[in-house]
Amino acid sequence: MRKDEKHYRILVVEDNPGDFVIVEDLLTEQILLPDITHATNYKSAFDLLKTGNTFDVILLDLSLPDKSGEQLVSEMLEIASWGCPVIILTGYTDIDFSIKSVSAGISDYLIKDDLNAPMLYKSIIYAIERKKNISQLEISEKKYSDLFNLSFQCMWLYDPQTFKFIKVNKATTALYGYSEAEFLTMTMMDIMPAEDIAKAVEDLQSGNIKNRAYKNSTKHRKKNGEIIEVEISSTEISINDKLYKSVIAIDITEKNQYENKIIRAIIKTQEDERYEIGGELHDNVCQIIAACQFSLGMLQNAVSKEKIHLLDQCKEQVKMALIEIRNLSHRLAPAFFDNSNLEDAFVSLFNTFNVSEQAEIFLDVDESVKKYPPSMEVQLNLYRIMQEQLRNILKYAKANVIKVIVFIHNQKLKLEITDNGIGFNKDAAINGIGLANMKRRTELFSGKFEIITSPGNGCSILVSIPLSASN
Repeated sequence: MRKDEKHYRILVVEDNPGDFVIVEDLLTEQILLPDITHATNYKSAFDLLKTGNTFDVILLDLSLPDKSGEQLVSEMLEIASWGCPVIILTGYTDIDFSIKSVSAGISDYLIKDDLNAPMLYKSIIYAIERKKNISQLEISEKKYSDLFNLSFQCMWLYDPQTFKFIKVNKATTALYGYSEAEFLTMTMMDIMPAEDIAKAVEDLQSGNIKNRAYKNSTKHRKKNGEIIEVEISSTEISINDKLYKSVIAIDITEKNQYENKIIRAIIKTQEDERYEIGGELHDNVCQIIAACQFSLGMLQNAVSKEKIHLLDQCKEQVKMALIEIRNLSHRLAPAFFDNSNLEDAFVSLFNTFNVSEQAEIFLDVDESVKKYPPSMEVQLNLYRIMQEQLRNILKYAKANVIKVIVFIHNQKLKLEITDNGIGFNKDAAINGIGLANMKRRTELFSGKFEIITSPGNGCSILVSIPLSASN
């Protein structure tokens, strides 16, 4: 039989010389040159370990002259925790005590009368390898703990069933303003703005069911009440056979504000160009066409009766072109560019689309909006949202009733556009350019954009902008 040639340092704590000889023989049957140290009592073993001697494994008799039983096991495990597994060798069969010992941290519990060389060797190898794995796991956990606690990014664990925080790092407490102890009494809902809680629960539950990995942008509320925008990355993690969610949160408030400033500047430039083009169409092209219309009128008596119908057709076509260009110029340059108000701008928009020819339209602008009008920039974006949705309704909805309401509620400026048309599948259309543009324009002012629709049930577009962002 080939013996194990590896070098093993083994401490045998045994007061019976005969038993020690037996253990020594069993070890040498399987291991070529075992390095065996013998201690006859607890104190000798303690001194050996305390003075820096290291061993790969300790074989411990349960009955020593100076210590025995549970007390011996407990104290030996304490000093052996410095890096060495402990295997009990005893002449007593006590199932309860063996279970208790293994639970306490003993690697194995062997009965001397049943012992043989392969059994002892296998127990030693398993104990050493298990200890290595545990040590590696502890190192890994230490690295993870350091990474978690010292990370500059906000990180936390939460229970996906109760949404309770399980662990948070220092970056999280620094950003949100709550202490670690406070966080551990809270749930994810406690850092959500009140109006977002229902949607947040829906999103989190959907993420739990559909995806193990989850990424989303949302808003959170700090302890001082400040609302911040965060990008959330979440994934499942198993700890002690229980699944938790590990979260990394990045504060993107400043980044979004900067991007919004750039987008708003781009949109303003586009609107200025539209207004210039609209003005040119209205003031120059329309004047040219109007002059052409006048000249055609002067030809009335110079055209023969046989050709007069052609002149009338030409005059009618010029008239239609003039109306179309005026409508186009009004859509490019909304009325409130000329110091009008949102209600007038909407009425003008309805007229340029000839909405009344296809549907009955109801417009209700609350007195509070008229008295405290939002900034021209906000009005212009509401106008563009209205324009985009009108185009959608007239092209696709087959509606005969359109209702538009503008009002102020809970410190928010709200626009609701509702039609009784055929509706559509929201999930299939949500990524459309038109809807995306309306959503983007709303979010430029920290607002919320919502679509309520389904096939056969019409459509409602809901826009909500905080008053603080609309002035």
